[in-house]
Amino acid sequence: MSGNRSRRPVPDRARRRAIRAKAAELGVPYSVAARLLRAQTSAPTGRQRPGFPVGDDEHRAWMFAAREHRTFHSRVRDTRQAADLPLGRAAQLTTRFPPLRATAGIGPLYHGEGRETTLAMLYAVLAHESPSLLPPADELAWAAELGEEAAVDIACAAIDRAARHLLDNDRWRLWARVEAALAAGGASPDRRVRDAATTLGRELRSTSLRGSLDGVRHILDALLVEPYGGHPPGIRVAVERRTGTVVGARWGRTGPPTGYEVRLDTEPGIRLVSGTDLADASSAEPEPVSS
Repeated sequence: MSGNRSRRPVPDRARRRAIRAKAAELGVPYSVAARLLRAQTSAPTGRQRPGFPVGDDEHRAWMFAAREHRTFHSRVRDTRQAADLPLGRAAQLTTRFPPLRATAGIGPLYHGEGRETTLAMLYAVLAHESPSLLPPADELAWAAELGEEAAVDIACAAIDRAARHLLDNDRWRLWARVEAALAAGGASPDRRVRDAATTLGRELRSTSLRGSLDGVRHILDALLVEPYGGHPPGIRVAVERRTGTVVGARWGRTGPPTGYEVRLDTEPGIRLVSGTDLADASSAEPEPVSS
């Protein structure tokens, strides 16, 4: 039988081609390239890109815009810092998710003096109590040289999630665990570990860090929802056609968030909402205007 037969389209042909190109460009396995592209493209376009809500905070918007235009060498410098646990990663994440000062009347998010120190202490606790969560040094070094934050995030995914879980536990007991971890770090044969413990111990004695815990929680929530295209703290959403602001996420041991904490504009308090029940804020009906 003669004649031209139309070629059947292959689902996701363009996506697979893009993944192969990314893998060849970076010299990484196909699976890693796929995760990098997913992290980079999962967020919709628009002013409030997931992971980067700005509200009316022009300074935060400017900081994100400046980061988008970094040179490759600047990105590599940042990823090298992000791969340096505990101090470097804490510093890089604090810079990556700066305070959000204007959030629809619910107060600032990602804020608090000492956020960088507190986040580094969480990593120090995990390095002491659960060293198996630390990514292999060679894997971190390899990821750092790519200049892709998502690559380092993949390597640090387990310890980042564990750090977030620490904030769900008894916060008063957390400080005793921090002190134990720093004491153990100060006696470590590894000079880098000793130096980090000394630095953090000095901060623990001189700075009140309890006011930074919520800000650190916001940072880790924003970091962890990004690969899933989820809703970071500060993003405007609709729940049952009413607008509100995400102020936190709930996490299981693995997978995407199990739910979101939302402050509705018309209700006091916080409502726990499933991710499937959230929509873009533009889908909500406008509030009636009283005469």
